[in-house]
Amino acid sequence: MSWYRHFAGTLLHAGRNLLPIVVVVVAFQWLVLHQVPNGVWSMTLGLLIVVFGVALFLQGLDLGIFPIGKTLSNEFAAKGSVPWLMIFGFCMGFSAVIAEPALIAVAEQAGAISEGRVSPLVLRILVATSVGLVIAVGVLRIILGLPLHWMMIGGYLLVVLVTFFAPPEIVGLAYDSGGVTTNIVTVPLIAALGLGLAASIRGRSPLTDGFGLVALAVMVPMITVQLYGIIAFSDNPEISRDASEVISIAVDPAGESSPPADSPLADLLGMVRDVMPIVFTILFFQFIVLRRALPRPGVVAFGFLLVILGLYAFVVGLKMGLFPIGESMAEQLILNDRLLWIYVFAFTIGFATTMAEPALIAVGQQAEQAAAGRIKASSIRLVVALGVAVGITIGVHRIISGDSIHLYIIAGYTLVILLTAVSPRYITALAFDLGGVTTSEVTVPLITALGIGLAMNIEGRSVMIDGFGLIAFASIFPIVSVMTYAILSEWILKLRGPEK
Repeated sequence: MSWYRHFAGTLLHAGRNLLPIVVVVVAFQWLVLHQVPNGVWSMTLGLLIVVFGVALFLQGLDLGIFPIGKTLSNEFAAKGSVPWLMIFGFCMGFSAVIAEPALIAVAEQAGAISEGRVSPLVLRILVATSVGLVIAVGVLRIILGLPLHWMMIGGYLLVVLVTFFAPPEIVGLAYDSGGVTTNIVTVPLIAALGLGLAASIRGRSPLTDGFGLVALAVMVPMITVQLYGIIAFSDNPEISRDASEVISIAVDPAGESSPPADSPLADLLGMVRDVMPIVFTILFFQFIVLRRALPRPGVVAFGFLLVILGLYAFVVGLKMGLFPIGESMAEQLILNDRLLWIYVFAFTIGFATTMAEPALIAVGQQAEQAAAGRIKASSIRLVVALGVAVGITIGVHRIISGDSIHLYIIAGYTLVILLTAVSPRYITALAFDLGGVTTSEVTVPLITALGIGLAMNIEGRSVMIDGFGLIAFASIFPIVSVMTYAILSEWILKLRGPEK
């Protein structure tokens, strides 16, 4: 009975994360558009399947993956073996990202829209490999006590430099790929590894040294995917600007890329393939490296089964619910000439979903405990939610205006670099990490579909060039808002002077 109660709580938790999206969409349909979208019952069923899939997935993580991952992290930190810690960091980063549901969704969309030039599997492997490598480097940074801000400044200077040479079709996708690497699977595992390692090394601060692994996992894929795009689009850089047929196939539950009703076994085998890297990583380090028996093997196996079933339900629900909702809202607002309401919708959906983001709540609480009174979790959540809302609104404006994403991205990260140079050192790692935990497994598909829907319904826009990028804006501006908040807080404290 305890398992059923726990699952009921997890199901309620997943439904609560989806509730802000439902409230915002229903409010806009009734109060602004005064109409019901086509296929509303299919969308509703898709949303329910998403909630059920996320609940199964989270339950499986709690039973099978997280306990073993945390135990392995603690064991390697206690052993103090730097090479094995780096190898373990790489393997955990790679295996967690390759099975990330949001990355799977974005990669599938990119493969359909790019007419085959971007391979979803190659994209996922490149992103997962780059995350694994940078987690290994981040582990070494914590061990050596190297300052994070110089790594971030140098890294984002390289990001901006590569953006100059990357084809416009890949830039938005590259930044979105960085934004979706740190969600439902990766954040708890990576954050636990960094904080646990910093706490176990004398002279390291959990606040300044423990945070930062998530930030690195967001940054490096942006470089990798843009380099991949330079190669993928070098032979024929032109993409058809009318991709509506491709998109309809990608998101239509009756389309070719949806899970076929007569081959559920093939789809489940695909989910097994996605989760296998995590399974192999954990079993290898548990049995071969540490040479210890697997605790509660039956429970762990059941947890992995739930992860697979949850992933399958999640992907099916995306295609039935969240993708169509995002595109339907964009189409209706454009056709009704409600441009102002598009901005309001973007701001509202960004703020509401971020305030309910569980990863943000967890990181905020960890930051408050580590900061010894300098940071309040409630204030951080509000500041981050405002940053996401503003970022998505600016990203929507870019699509509507048709401006180059290069200019916005370069300007945004230039501002981030400048703020990094002047912000208090205690906030740097946390600010960059918060930029990576603001978009949940539910929010990412909706935001992606919103951008694609706008690009499809505005004349002269390219789905590949203009449709992607909203997730990137949702990652950049929380960094800006948190650093600005810290700078202003320090300035106000100096004005007040020392307390008597």
